Amino acid sequence: MEYRTLGRSGCSVSTLALGTMTFGAETDEAGAHEQLDLFVEAGGTLVDLADVYSAGAAEEITGRWLASRPADVRDRVVLATKGRFPLTEEPNALGNSRRHLRRALEDSLRRLGVDHVDLYQLHAWDPLTPLEETLRFLDDAVSAGTIGYPGLSNFTAWQVQKAVDLAEHRHLAVPVTLQPSYSLLVRDIEFEVVPACLHNGLGMLAWGPLGGGWLSGKYTRDQRPEGATRLGEDPGRGMEAYDRVGSRQRTWDVLEAVQDVAEARGVSMPQVALAWLAARPGVTSVILGARTTDQLRDDLGVVDVTLDLDDVARLDAASDPGRADYPYGDVGAEQRSRTPAGP
Repeated sequence: MEYRTLGRSGCSVSTLALGTMTFGAETDEAGAHEQLDLFVEAGGTLVDLADVYSAGAAEEITGRWLASRPADVRDRVVLATKGRFPLTEEPNALGNSRRHLRRALEDSLRRLGVDHVDLYQLHAWDPLTPLEETLRFLDDAVSAGTIGYPGLSNFTAWQVQKAVDLAEHRHLAVPVTLQPSYSLLVRDIEFEVVPACLHNGLGMLAWGPLGGGWLSGKYTRDQRPEGATRLGEDPGRGMEAYDRVGSRQRTWDVLEAVQDVAEARGVSMPQVALAWLAARPGVTSVILGARTTDQLRDDLGVVDVTLDLDDVARLDAASDPGRADYPYGDVGAEQRSRTPAGP
C-alpha cells in the first residue's frame, strides 16, 4: 500500500480508501466488519463515510467496529465523513448552514463513538447558505478539535475556487480535499475540476472508480446486466449509468480496452481501472465500494499492478472524453500550453 498526503495537509492516507455506502444496505454488519478488517490488514487507513449512508447505519456499523478493535487499530484509521443532505423532514435538517452542520457533525460523532473525525466534507454545494457561514463553522470545528480538516465533495470548479479563495481571504481553515466522481468512464472533470484542485493543492478522493459497476468486467456488449449484481438487480440504474457516461460506443470501447490490458497482464478488469485512476494527477486516494469481501479483496490486489506507458496510452485513448466545444477545445488547449491552436 502506498500513502499520500491529504492535499496540502500533513496527514498521510492510503492511496486506496474504503467506501462505506454499502454498509447497512447491500452489506450487512458482519460483512462490513469483515471488509474493515481486511482493509486495515492490507495497510488501508482512510475510511470514507457520510451521515446519509443507509440513514446513519454505515456510521453506526463502523462505530461498533471501532469500539470492538484494539486502540492501535483506531489510531491507524483516518476517519472521513460528510454532512449536507437530510435524514429527516425537519426544515433545517439539510444544507450547509451552521445550524444543520453542527447537529449533523454531533450526530456523526455520536454514531461513530468518537470525539473527532479527521476529515469532514461538505457533501455538496448549498445555494442558499452564505459560503462564509459554512466556512466559519468548519473553521470553528477545527479549532474545537472535532474535525481535523475540512473537505468538499461534488463541487464544481468555480465552487472549489470560491471556497478556497474565501477561506484564505478570511484566514479560515482551507479545504484540503475534493471528493468527485472520477473513472475511465467519467472524465469530464478533467476540463476544469481537476485543474482547480491541482492549482489549489486539493487532493482528490475519487468515488465511483468502476463507473457504477460497468468497469467490473461483468457486462458485455451483447448482454444487458442481469442477475445478482448491482446493475443486474437494478437495470434502470444500470441503463441510466450506461447512457450518462457518454456515447454507448465509447462505453464499450473503454470496456474492451480495459479487458485487453487485463488479459495481457493476467489481472482483473477492476484492478486495471483502479490502477489507471490511482496514477492520475491530483488523485490522493481511490474510494473502493464493495458489496462483498471477495470483491474488496480483488480490488485491493491493485497494489501489485503497475501499468506501463502503452497500457495507459491505450486506456487514455479509449476513454478520451474529447475536447468538447468552446471554451474547452482549441482555446482550452492554448490556455494550457500557450501554443496557438486556432483562431
